[in-house]
Amino acid sequence: MRFPRTQRKRAEVPIVPMIDILFILLIFFIVSTNFKKPRDILRIELPTVREIPSEKVVESRSVIAVDAAGTITLDSLKVPPGLLDSYLAAYQKQNPGRKLELEADKKLPLDRLLEIWEALTKAGIPIKDVPARIRVGIDQ
Repeated sequence: MRFPRTQRKRAEVPIVPMIDILFILLIFFIVSTNFKKPRDILRIELPTVREIPSEKVVESRSVIAVDAAGTITLDSLKVPPGLLDSYLAAYQKQNPGRKLELEADKKLPLDRLLEIWEALTKAGIPIKDVPARIRVGIDQ
C-alpha cells in the first residue's frame, strides 16, 4: 500500500525584504554620519642660534627666564603668574637704563611666549629691543 507523500517545499530565504532593510540601514548611516572637515594647522617651531646667523652681545642685560613649565624669573626673582607686566614696569622704574633679554625654553608653548611679549608691550618696552635666546636641552 502506498501512501501519498506530500512534497516538501524547500525553505526559501526572502531576499526582497532583506534588500529593503539593508537599503534603509544604508540611508540611516548616510544621514547620521558626521563628516570630518579638514582643518589647516600651522606648525611653528622657534628658531635656535644654530639656524640663524647671530651677533655676539657683550653688554650686560637683565634676563627674563622662562622654563618649559612656564615659570618666569626676572633676574633670579620668581614672578607670580599674571603679574609680569607690573613687575616689568616696577623694574623699569628702578633700573631706567637697563636692557632686558628673554631666555626661553625650547618646549615653551607659543601662547605663553606671546603672553610675555604682551606684558613687555604693556610695560612700555619695545619687543624688538629684547633679544631672545632659546635654551635647548642637553639631550638635543
